[in-house]
Amino acid sequence: MLNLNSTTNKERVEQPVQTPTATAPSLLDITDSFDRRHNGPTPEAIAQMLQTIGCNSLDELIDATIPAAIRLQQPLNLPPARSEYDALADLKEIAAKNQIFRSFIGMGYSQCITPPVIQRNIIENPGWYTAYTPYQAEIAQGRLEALLNFQTLIIDLTGLEIANASLLDEATAAAEAMTLSHGACKTKANTFFVAEDCHPQTLEVVQTRARHQGIEVLVGNPATFDFDRPIFGALLQYPASDGTLYDYREFVERAHHAKALVTVAADLLALALLTPPGEFGADIAVGNTQRFGVPLGYGGPHAAYFATREKFKRQVPGRIVGISKDADGQPALRLALQTREQHIRREKATSNICTAQVLLAVVASMYAVYHGPEGIRRIARRVHRATAILAQGLKRLGYDLGDRPFFDTLRVPLNTRPLPQILEAAAARRINLRVFDETAVGVSLDETTNERDLIDLLEIFAGSESLPFSLEDLVDGLDDSYPAPFARSSPYLTHPAFHSYHSETELLRYLKRLETKDLSLTTSMIPLGSCTMKLNAAAEMFPVTWPEFGKLHPFAPKSQAEGYQILFQQLENWLAEITGFSGISLQPNAGSQGEYAGLKVIRAYHEDRGEGHRHICLIPTSAHGTNPASAVMCGMKVVAVACDDNGNIDVADLQGKAEKHAENLGALMVTYPSTHGVFEEQIEEICEIVHRYGGQVYLDGANLNAQVGLCRPGDYGADVCHLNLHKTFCIPHGGGGPGMGPIGVRSHLVPFLPGHGVVELGDDQSIGAVSAAPWGSPSILTISWMYIAMMGAQGLTEASRLAILNANYIAARLAESYPVLYKGKSGLVAHECILDLRELKKTADIAVDDIAKRLMDYGFHAPTVSWPVAGTVMVEPTESESKEELDRFCDAMIGIRREIAEIEAGSLDREHNPLKHAPHTAQVAIAEKWDRPYSRERGVYPAPWTREHKFWPPVGRIDNAFGDRNFVCSCAPMESYTEG
Repeated sequence: MLNLNSTTNKERVEQPVQTPTATAPSLLDITDSFDRRHNGPTPEAIAQMLQTIGCNSLDELIDATIPAAIRLQQPLNLPPARSEYDALADLKEIAAKNQIFRSFIGMGYSQCITPPVIQRNIIENPGWYTAYTPYQAEIAQGRLEALLNFQTLIIDLTGLEIANASLLDEATAAAEAMTLSHGACKTKANTFFVAEDCHPQTLEVVQTRARHQGIEVLVGNPATFDFDRPIFGALLQYPASDGTLYDYREFVERAHHAKALVTVAADLLALALLTPPGEFGADIAVGNTQRFGVPLGYGGPHAAYFATREKFKRQVPGRIVGISKDADGQPALRLALQTREQHIRREKATSNICTAQVLLAVVASMYAVYHGPEGIRRIARRVHRATAILAQGLKRLGYDLGDRPFFDTLRVPLNTRPLPQILEAAAARRINLRVFDETAVGVSLDETTNERDLIDLLEIFAGSESLPFSLEDLVDGLDDSYPAPFARSSPYLTHPAFHSYHSETELLRYLKRLETKDLSLTTSMIPLGSCTMKLNAAAEMFPVTWPEFGKLHPFAPKSQAEGYQILFQQLENWLAEITGFSGISLQPNAGSQGEYAGLKVIRAYHEDRGEGHRHICLIPTSAHGTNPASAVMCGMKVVAVACDDNGNIDVADLQGKAEKHAENLGALMVTYPSTHGVFEEQIEEICEIVHRYGGQVYLDGANLNAQVGLCRPGDYGADVCHLNLHKTFCIPHGGGGPGMGPIGVRSHLVPFLPGHGVVELGDDQSIGAVSAAPWGSPSILTISWMYIAMMGAQGLTEASRLAILNANYIAARLAESYPVLYKGKSGLVAHECILDLRELKKTADIAVDDIAKRLMDYGFHAPTVSWPVAGTVMVEPTESESKEELDRFCDAMIGIRREIAEIEAGSLDREHNPLKHAPHTAQVAIAEKWDRPYSRERGVYPAPWTREHKFWPPVGRIDNAFGDRNFVCSCAPMESYTEG
């Protein structure tokens, strides 16, 4: 492990709030304040919207919406707002404090080359990064095709039968594999074997995950483990963390004889040359696709992969893209087997994973598409050849490397020179090596390694600037091929997708074709309740691809990451001020992981006080599905709390259940404002009841965007809260990821915040690591830093106020067409509203899905469908949408209601009408035959704006049941679409 002399969480949060350079009040006004660019409604529009709602002022609206008892009485203590130009300049100054060394540390992270055509057209393209999770598959075909390519890449390289559309990182993917193995094992074994030469961060995350699931983690040597005790599963690293290649066939056979499942954490690039895990018997393969074109980013975001046998398809965590057909029999893609989703299965879910790493999976897939199988093989051969040359040179210098096979990593015993001399020579050349201990270092090469790197490395180990040989000498007679059983013989990436786009011109056009099949924020508002699809400003996105942030290895010495440490400290302090908490951990790299980390902190707190038996978790029936799933992952028992007719927590039921379970009450999980879109008046009483009976209050921060600057969870009773930075703080959704889910805690919980053994982060009482990298996905934290810096306290507060205004305006405009299901005591909603469509099923046989698909013809993504109440839609406009866009959406919803009225009146057929046949594709519109009892024009141009700019859904309504009956999750030939 590396000793980077990192400060603890406690040390960081107890430092005073430090503001960046040039934050004193300026003598000159900002000529172009960012909040005017971010917030949609103009002052004139605000006045008109308030009139529609029936309020005289925005202050009156907020006073009537948020309980007075929890309102903030003073502005947030944040630095003054900066212009885009000034904020970028300040962050550039911070970034310059990072030092970009050549890192040969490895441990699952490698420097790589992001092809510029991919960087410009995916990572930096809002058409890709502002799209939402592809739940409405008809308008997400481009992203789904890219993800299908990703799954095919993983299936082909691992030699397994199915793969999902990505997970968060390699370490948590390994932990998910452990959970799957535990559930699928037919024995009563409770021990999970982990090879001692797995990456240390993976081992730590697995140990963290196992603790409250009743699983014992046994660390040992696969070569000597004799299966003298029952195990349900095993985790192996391939190649091992020190670079060694082992033939695992015998171990896998013995594990299977013991009825255990075997997971292999494999380097994906190495699998281009090595026998894939599926061919030597592995049941599951996991790993990181970072070296497929994704920048290091000091640890993330990166897309992990997860592949397994088809018999485990219903236990696979996360999402799987599958092939189906649309209403016209054309091939169409969608998310498959969604009964696995935690929002449906809740506490019975096999995983709490919600956000994946879609944008990064798209990058990795397009890296493979661009290079093709031969290109990937050439890159892998180049990396291995460079490592072989380095090994030859080290042997000539007297280093005993043995004869162990390797791919890209060498463990170098320091039998001729002491460690300090090696490290000093490396530092002089701005090179980082991995330190195993005082006697050995590691060197991992990558696709960026060149001849100058090899010479520098050899000179470091030689202790001289002149070598007794040349690189050409080392190449003579070099055999860098693999013998059996390591050499790969099976083909991969045989589908045409990986053979058709190898020129930049062809890839550029392919990417644009896929982009035009997706509806993103570049097309129209995406009014998804609880998902907060707001503006992701260009100025916020710029720094993500700055090399000062993108090229740092997550385990580089802290002295080289001073800029990142400043960014972390400032962002933690700002988030602490915004939430009212004493400590922040940035490590959880998704909202679901924030939930998990928060509950783990609560459990650790109870155990520290000798009350580890407190395992009951109270969860309202309205909660996000990830809440009960996270609780079960933490070894808690879920007890449901009822909601009343107004959608609020039934306080009497809460009181009764808290009292009944007083001895074992661990926590309450509550979302605020509620999932029903209301600020509950009794939130302080709710928190007080839980505290009275010994529990802690976990607040789901999914709806924090309605609270910033108006009220703070830490003030009204919450003990811990996760923050969806990909919602409230402008990290874009990326088509389903990346996300970030930091947690904030009260002072008594600070010692238990996540730590990380590799960099010695955290207190002695820390729950350990919950993510592979110490600070989760650091490179996208720059987005939230920019947002807060540019908005300032006033801008952030106004954003919350306008989010509430916009939601109430939509509720008021649509009230005559669709009943609003839940309102607060003043007849108002919070930042989102639920429209009740259930009666339309009775009066016109129109289901909520019919309305969702018809909205596509109007050029809109549907709101959140049938959640949290079946037969409803939940609408959230966010503060960054203008009145004009809100009116366009309302006009679309009102237009659809008029069509439904025609069905009710009998003037439109109940079976053959624009809603039942929606969405209408261009292929349908131009077909010679039109046999529907309404005009083509009505079907495809339902509103005036669709004539000015028409978004054409690329496929018709998708048959999900067909896709699940005929499960295909990789690129397939056309005959796959034929049933039977």
